[in-house]
Parts: sequence; C-alpha cells; structure tokens
Amino acid sequence: MRREVPVPTVALVGYTNAGKSTLFNALTGGDSYVADQLFATLDPTVRRVKLDGVGEVVLADTVGFVRALPHELVAAFRSTLQEARDADLLLHVVDASDPLRDERIEQVREVLRGIGAGDIRELVVLNKIDLCQEKPCVSKGADGVAARVSASAVTGVGLAGLRKAVAHAVRPNQVRRTLHLELLAAAVRSDLYRRNAVRTERQCEDGSWDLDVELDLTEVAKLLGSKGVNLVDTDKRTREQRVA
Repeated sequence: MRREVPVPTVALVGYTNAGKSTLFNALTGGDSYVADQLFATLDPTVRRVKLDGVGEVVLADTVGFVRALPHELVAAFRSTLQEARDADLLLHVVDASDPLRDERIEQVREVLRGIGAGDIRELVVLNKIDLCQEKPCVSKGADGVAARVSASAVTGVGLAGLRKAVAHAVRPNQVRRTLHLELLAAAVRSDLYRRNAVRTERQCEDGSWDLDVELDLTEVAKLLGSKGVNLVDTDKRTREQRVA
C-alpha cells in the first residue's frame, strides 16, 4: 500500500493589521488581499511553498484576531480558524512597532486557547521591524527550536532567517536516515523527491535504490510500514564494503 509523507501545515495567526497577509505574500509570492482594516482576510488562503531541508509546506493565512473574538464571529470564521486548529505550527505574526504588542500577543493566545489551538507549537514573528529600527534576529526556546524571529515582510529583511526557523520548528525531530526502496516502492521514492527529502541516491544492481533522506522520526516510522521500504544499517554496510 502506498503511504505518502504528510505535508506539514503552518497557519499564520495574529492580531488584526499585524501584517499577516503581507508576510504570507512575501513567503509564497502570492496575492492574498491586503488592507488596513478589520477582518480583511475572511477565508483562509492556502499556498504550498518549498523550504530547504523540509520540502513542501502548506501555508494558510487566517483571519486577523481581536481581543475577545465574539462567539458569532468564531462561528462565521470557522473555516479559517480550523486551519489554525489543525496546523502543525502556528506562525504568530506581531506588529513589532505596536506599543501594545505584548498585550496583543496574549490576546491572540487567549483566542487560540478558546478554539482549541493553545497547545500547538508557536513561532512568534515580530514583523514590521523596519518601522521601529529593530534588527533581524532569531531566538530559540529552551528546547533549542526557534521560538521568535524579527523580520520585515515589506523590505524582506530577516525573511531568509524566518524560512530556516519555520523549517526547523515545523520538523523539530528531523533526522537523517538511509532507506532501501525496492522497485515496488517506486511511488514512495517519487513522494520523497516531491517533498525534497532526498539528499543522495544510489541505485543498486537489481534496480532498487538506497536513499539518504531527511525526515521527521514519525515519518520514517510510517514509511517503514510500507511494502518494499527498509532501513539501511549504514555502519554494517560500510564494514562489508571494507571487507570486500
């Protein structure tokens, strides 16, 4: 049975007018509607982008939050809020020039907890640093994973660091492994290349493949449940090659 490697989802959330849609467009090259008004984005806009070391990631722009989002609005924006609730990573966009930015952060987190997304990993993006003379930087949390990034969606400064931070945060348990794929697992090989997870490939005499891949540990486990996919003991293979 074919088992595709799941594509991680990153949902952009944040207080209204924090620059979510502008950042979304900067990261995806898209044309999501941008306006300086409440609820400019009423429905989730979804795009696929490729990140080095991770491959394809789904980015979803969501409605701008406000303090104590009314229950009737929660119902109206159910589809866009669902993107946040189902995401692997929340990109919490904050207006770095807002004097109330810390208060806004807590207000957004309150809404996230209210919709059942309070436990999802969060990467805070201090956007609009061009308006407050802050420098781009990446700060890590206690677990060593990026937790806060300073950048500007308008000027592009700090976006390269943000992309790397997103790649690490969305796949914090990524490892490098060597997989042996038999011919019947050709579809799995195609999926791995589509995800940009393959680092090197060696074709065996019988036409099968040895692939060096970078994947999350859980993804490796799922792939090993597919027919024709096995983990290569690289230390053993090296010893055998030396003996030969």
